[in-house]
Amino acid sequence: MGARDNLRAHFLMNIGKVMDSNELREIAGGITEWARRVRELRTEEGYQILTHNDRDELKPGQYLLLDPAPKPAFERAISKETRAIVLDRNGFTCQMCGAVAGEPHPEDPSRRTRLHIGHMIDKSVGGSDEPSNLRAICSICNEGASNVTLQRPMADKLLIQIRRAPSDAQLEVLKWLISKFPRQSSEFVASSQK
Repeated sequence: MGARDNLRAHFLMNIGKVMDSNELREIAGGITEWARRVRELRTEEGYQILTHNDRDELKPGQYLLLDPAPKPAFERAISKETRAIVLDRNGFTCQMCGAVAGEPHPEDPSRRTRLHIGHMIDKSVGGSDEPSNLRAICSICNEGASNVTLQRPMADKLLIQIRRAPSDAQLEVLKWLISKFPRQSSEFVASSQK
């Protein structure tokens, strides 16, 4: 049996019991993707697994299944193209903690950052699969995040941080911007030389 099967069986054997993320991670065999398997039980199979976003008495990292009967499930509709658009737009960076895909995660350096696509407004409350409602989010943040909309930093705040950074860090930002916007960079250089 896979992690998803183990989690489904565990929820069905513990209807009405509050379970925490450590317990569920263990049931899933210790895999880092256990939270994704729980979401799949909700979104693909229709199990009404409740979290702190659904019930005030639940704390972050707690889960509860009250009804063994699944409801009609949402179909997974995020295409590979939409996923690529969102990851590129978000700079292959978690929009909650800033961790970069493939690099050691700041919270747990023994793990490489793996990004998922998350809804800002969940489908269960009317959110869509449009890129404007999607964001890149790492697996660690995704374990406890649901329906959290972040304020995006504005240019003036970013510039303050960049100005405060040491020169080598500023150069890293410049290199990244040039690689992200090669056409605009060459146009800017050409116009500034006139």
